[in-house]
Amino acid sequence: MKRGRPAGSPVRQNITELLSQFGELHGYDLCKHYLKLFPKVTKRAIYYSLQKGARKGFFKIARIEKHSAGYSWGPEAQRIYYSLGELAKPSLNEKVKKYFESITKKSP
Repeated sequence: MKRGRPAGSPVRQNITELLSQFGELHGYDLCKHYLKLFPKVTKRAIYYSLQKGARKGFFKIARIEKHSAGYSWGPEAQRIYYSLGELAKPSLNEKVKKYFESITKKSP
């Protein structure tokens, strides 16, 4: 039996499934969709998995947008959009596929 933690992450795999359907999402939207579909985890765990997955090559940063407004934390907010990287292996989860189809039918 191997020692230590297993190599994969179920949170990272679920994020991979979402990005395989949506193509590109920023962290906040990804969290909203994730929490509707999968077992409850903290937002911090989702953001951690995004960052670590980007470092390892599972995800890549597609673009970074800066929005200026009067936010409570300051004058500017930053949205980092993620997409699938070279090492991502989506398994085409049926649950995610049905959710994506229901979302796309709602929007005109």
